[in-house]
Amino acid sequence: MSDNNVYSTPQSQLVNQVDDSEKPLASRWARLGASIIDSIIMMFVVIPAMYFTGGFDGIMEGREPGFVYMFSMGIVSFIVFFAINYRFLVSNGQTIGKKVLEIKIVDLNGNVPQFQPQLLIRYAVYLLPGQIPMVGQLFSLINVLFIFSAEKRCIHDLVAKTKVVQC
Repeated sequence: MSDNNVYSTPQSQLVNQVDDSEKPLASRWARLGASIIDSIIMMFVVIPAMYFTGGFDGIMEGREPGFVYMFSMGIVSFIVFFAINYRFLVSNGQTIGKKVLEIKIVDLNGNVPQFQPQLLIRYAVYLLPGQIPMVGQLFSLINVLFIFSAEKRCIHDLVAKTKVVQC
């Protein structure tokens, strides 16, 4: 009877059982490059959204956008990011940028992380604090500077219990 359970396991769960725990960590440069690629893709959505919601009006007049506006844009960015990358993240732990640079996110056992809680928490810690004026930007800087530790893991990796490895 237990043999039947093996055959009834959805294919998406089988992908999560691949052991990549022994793969070398991704280089800092590959992670930076993947982040830049993902950011460029996001700009094609976020900049028009800011334009059409009046986000640039205050900037053109020398005013900084308000907290509520910036936090709202952060939430929109978070949703758009997952709309673009969800399928890649849950199937093989990659965003488009990570796919291009042949690196991927794995949990500490080498498996593709679960969407909830790992990937959701990972990207919430990465994207949302930066929307808080002053403190958020300082946190974001400290977050990415953790890449220079021996483990090459940022704060968002530590919180989500993930790492980024070469494919």
